[in-house]
Amino acid sequence: MYCILVTGIPAAGKSTIAEVMSERLKLPVISKDSIKELLFDNVGFQSRAEKVNLGIAGMEIMYYVAGQLMKAGQPFILENNFEYSSEHGMKNLLEKYRYSAMTITLTGDYKVIYQRFLERESSPDRHRGHVVNDCYPEKKENHIKTPKAKTLSCEDFIHGIEKRGFDAFYVGSRQIKVDTTDFSKINMEELFSQIAAWKEEVLGVLQQM
Repeated sequence: MYCILVTGIPAAGKSTIAEVMSERLKLPVISKDSIKELLFDNVGFQSRAEKVNLGIAGMEIMYYVAGQLMKAGQPFILENNFEYSSEHGMKNLLEKYRYSAMTITLTGDYKVIYQRFLERESSPDRHRGHVVNDCYPEKKENHIKTPKAKTLSCEDFIHGIEKRGFDAFYVGSRQIKVDTTDFSKINMEELFSQIAAWKEEVLGVLQQM
């Protein structure tokens, strides 16, 4: 069977693309960020260290759910900002359950996407648990306005991408890189055509086994 990984640099549009793919391909999406938001809301954190631990827990939960779907022989989509350190865990899952994987990597002009990153961090629609690092749910006393969270500089944003390999990571038999600098220029039909051809190839091999 197969799974599709949607990964890439921060603010490249992973969640948006994964949801479009889910609707078109009729596949469930397992999103690490969505899992983390549930942990933020139901467990919360009181320090950066506690937030990091929730992130680790979110990753383990994502792997667990993926493993259960693999055990049942179901195709699915994983959405996460996979990095170099994620390679071992994903390869172990794929080998254990003999799954084929396609990695769809979202990237683009770092400086343009950095501006999108800033807009996302300041958006009221962004879950505050992702934005703040010291305390969530935030403590609001009287009418004191919640302080604005600090954000990364463009240099640190780019350094993090390169050091952690957000748009270099891939596992499986196929990688497709998608430039999301300008969403209006993304050819989704071409992407779906490539996915369909790969899926047909994978399923054809399974039928011969």
